[in-house]
Amino acid sequence: MNRTLFARARTLLSTAAMLLAGAAFGADGVTDSHIRFGMSSPLSGPTGAYGKQMKEGIEACFARVNAAGGVAGRKLDLVALDDGYETEPAVANARRLVTQEKVFALMGFYGSSPTVAVLPVLDETGVPLIGTISGAEALRKPVNRHMFHLRASYGDETAAIIKNLTTVGIQRVAVLYQDDGFGKAGLKGVNDALSLHKLTPVATASVPRNSTEVAAAVATISKSDAQAVVMVTLYRPTAEFIKQMRAAGASPFFVALSPVGTDQLIAEMGPENTRGIQVSQVIPYPWGDKLEVVREYKKALAAHSKDAHVSYYGLEGYLNAKLVVAALERAGANPTRERLMAALRSGPFNLEGYRVNFAQGSNSGSSYVEISVVGANGRILN
Repeated sequence: MNRTLFARARTLLSTAAMLLAGAAFGADGVTDSHIRFGMSSPLSGPTGAYGKQMKEGIEACFARVNAAGGVAGRKLDLVALDDGYETEPAVANARRLVTQEKVFALMGFYGSSPTVAVLPVLDETGVPLIGTISGAEALRKPVNRHMFHLRASYGDETAAIIKNLTTVGIQRVAVLYQDDGFGKAGLKGVNDALSLHKLTPVATASVPRNSTEVAAAVATISKSDAQAVVMVTLYRPTAEFIKQMRAAGASPFFVALSPVGTDQLIAEMGPENTRGIQVSQVIPYPWGDKLEVVREYKKALAAHSKDAHVSYYGLEGYLNAKLVVAALERAGANPTRERLMAALRSGPFNLEGYRVNFAQGSNSGSSYVEISVVGANGRILN
């Protein structure tokens, strides 16, 4: 056989092998030896750190489970696609994961607007989505039978924030929000929480999605004499807003919601410039040793990747994967999507210290919220 024919033959064999590998996964994403899951999140661009850390957490958990033999003898695989925190790519990724990658279930999707847009894909295909980085009410009511949330809602977060502020006598509260589903959901949460105390925001201002154009917002809020500003934004616009507010001579308390990414904010601004900033957290403190799941996560992450760092998003990804594993174990030796969803609704899960329970008529598994503050040298205190 000459070199040209040999090269062609090798190419055909390689292509056939890839086709057979893809064909091995049927429409339900399950084989005798593997179960495949799909994830769409930002893995590049200004919010890429969020998706990367979550992916590391999921992979660390799957690697730990696979090393112990998998679930009922099946190894767990993750196909992670980059959507850049944009809606159209997220929808395209969801369709690709279901129709081409043949995943059993989706997990670890990021963002309110992208995930809301994915809901029709779930309804069309019957594929469940377990674990979303969003607390938006639009993903919780009405309840979608294919959607399962691991984290508290933005209503839970903002209620805790406003309770914390009013307890120490703060009544003049302004809101900076991102002009998208995430930001508007958080704004509604702040308004609802303030109304319980017969208060309204002294000022509101928005920043465009995936932007740091905060000058107009600073002009509005800096004149409001706010004692505190609740920021429903991600880390880059949050950092730029605080910088410009201080330059304008305004120094209220700054409080952010969990999607900001506390460690990303500290890295962006520097440890001393973030001192005193408060952040609501919906996941336990990942640097502590109180909870077994946190100790397990840190050990699994170190074994999975020498370059990975402990983070809130990483622990959330790990918890997401642990919930999937626990539900698979309940679903039995021959899992189907319907059995997986029934298992998720079958009662409480104690994930070594983090409890998840999908009550009847709800797809929210947790209302856990705590308020952290950045201390000296960028240390996050809880």
